[in-house]
Amino acid sequence: MAVASAANMAMVTLNFGLFVKPMGDELGIGRATFGWAQTARQFATSATSPLTGRLLDRYGAQLMLPMATLVTGGAIVALGYSDSAWQLVALFAAMGLAGMSGPGAMMTSVPVMKWFVRKRGKAVSFMSLGIPIGALIFVPLTQVFIDLWGWRGAFVALGIIGAGVVAPLGLIFVRRQPEDMGLLPDGAQALPSAASGPRPDVPEEHSWTAREAVRSFAFWRLVAIFSMVMLATGILGVHRIPSFLDRGLSARLVSFATAFDAVCAGISTFTMGMLVGKLPSRRLGGVGFGLLAAASVLTIYANNTPVMALSMAVFGLGIGGMMFLQNFMWAEYFGRAHLGSIRGVATPVMLVVGGVGGPLAGYVYDATGSYNNIWWAGVGLMLLGAVAMVLTRPPRRPHAPPPSAP
Repeated sequence: MAVASAANMAMVTLNFGLFVKPMGDELGIGRATFGWAQTARQFATSATSPLTGRLLDRYGAQLMLPMATLVTGGAIVALGYSDSAWQLVALFAAMGLAGMSGPGAMMTSVPVMKWFVRKRGKAVSFMSLGIPIGALIFVPLTQVFIDLWGWRGAFVALGIIGAGVVAPLGLIFVRRQPEDMGLLPDGAQALPSAASGPRPDVPEEHSWTAREAVRSFAFWRLVAIFSMVMLATGILGVHRIPSFLDRGLSARLVSFATAFDAVCAGISTFTMGMLVGKLPSRRLGGVGFGLLAAASVLTIYANNTPVMALSMAVFGLGIGGMMFLQNFMWAEYFGRAHLGSIRGVATPVMLVVGGVGGPLAGYVYDATGSYNNIWWAGVGLMLLGAVAMVLTRPPRRPHAPPPSAP
């Protein structure tokens, strides 16, 4: 899954901003349309994620991951032949239906959560290493492809590379959960069927059903917090790269800074995974969201290369915190058995709310020639999300007795 995450950096995720200016200039597409493309992907993912979650719980990702990757790769290749705004939006929607890339992707995270309980934080840490490695390779390589072959040739090359790397790995290595292979989570050894007695080496975890989870206040509080922060990052995310180019900064340097953004995200996710056993995940999340707010302020004032690079680095540290929480907290709070179904309920709400940010910021820019006002609104949402996350405690197990008095 780390390798799949690395290849995902080629599949029009973090590198999408590098296409906005050359593609928009050639086809006469406004910034709002590029925001709508991202939103179309998120809306489409929100439509299929309930089914995706249930299928991951029942069958795993061995076949789903290759199929989704081939659909996504084909849509990216088709982007190289597009010549109108509606085709851009439609192809991003097709990628969203596949559910492989972009926000809310569950196929590369849910399987890992099912294989680990006590070592879950460490597992997320190692999985996260694929993101900075992939960014270091594919974000600068995207700009090289654009310089060599134009934006059309770059799309074709990236679609082929991404699908060619991920699809075989899914077929060969991915399995649903350890019990399917006679194993137990975290490497614990299964006993013969006749054996009985306590197993101190077997991790214990209460798994909520999706119905139990949606009845808890903590579930909807997490949905509201993640939706708020995804809205704020959508306001900033796709538009910061073209904004830097509008300010006269070098496209090549911006591409390197974008790659370093992902490196910082990987470092942040790895560090949080190692710290989660020592510090509550909700407090780590508050720190991550606070870093996103700081990065947004730096982005507003980034009129030279050093400040631009610093804003990218801090944004990466913050987004790494959000990625960790998205992967870890649902399993920590509600268990692994029905994780796909639970995230399949939460993800549509978050993606629909978060999907409004990109086109909203694009409309503000097209109308006023500046992102500043809408970006300041995003800063406020990130700070509010940081405070709310720190205050969100794990839910009490359904039907569990109340804690005894001291």
